[in-house]
Amino acid sequence: MLDLVKKAGIFIVAASVMVLFLFLSKDKSSKVDNTLHQVHSSPIENSPENTEGDSQEPESIFIDIKGEVNQPGVIEAAPGDRVHDMVQKAGGFTVDADQTQVNLAQKVHDEMSILVPEIGEQAEGQQSNGSNTEKVKLNYASKEEIETLSGIGPSKAEAIIAYREENGYFQSYEDLLNVSGIGEKTIEQLQEYIQIP
Repeated sequence: MLDLVKKAGIFIVAASVMVLFLFLSKDKSSKVDNTLHQVHSSPIENSPENTEGDSQEPESIFIDIKGEVNQPGVIEAAPGDRVHDMVQKAGGFTVDADQTQVNLAQKVHDEMSILVPEIGEQAEGQQSNGSNTEKVKLNYASKEEIETLSGIGPSKAEAIIAYREENGYFQSYEDLLNVSGIGEKTIEQLQEYIQIP
């Protein structure tokens, strides 16, 4: 009988040790799994793919605005901004600004120059030329107005407007040479009838 009790006791102790061993093994393996998960998850969080999205910002562009605005100078803009936004950033128009000559809806682009003329500037130019004929302001004229010029048809008018929208206002007559279909002879004919800038 004593042997039977001893054997039962040994069996119970052995079974307890086995259960304890299995429990500890399971706890260790779960800790290992957690550690492995952390090791594998941390590089993903710091991977270039995740940081790339955060670092990409829209490129800034810079506009030169001058003339009749309260704070002329170089202004930072974002793609999609318009001339109206630039005038606001430049402190708005002065009291002498001729707002009718500024296309506020035009989209801006990098290195664009915006000139806000003074009221009466055009009238002075007409007097100095001794002519009562109003010149076509090439930087602000519509397609129809440009087509009224001698030798300028619909396709050349569209080319002038396309160049103006892509490269900004014309600063000199020589800039017209960059427009497809316009050469030096055409410019000589137009100089009397157009105003730049």
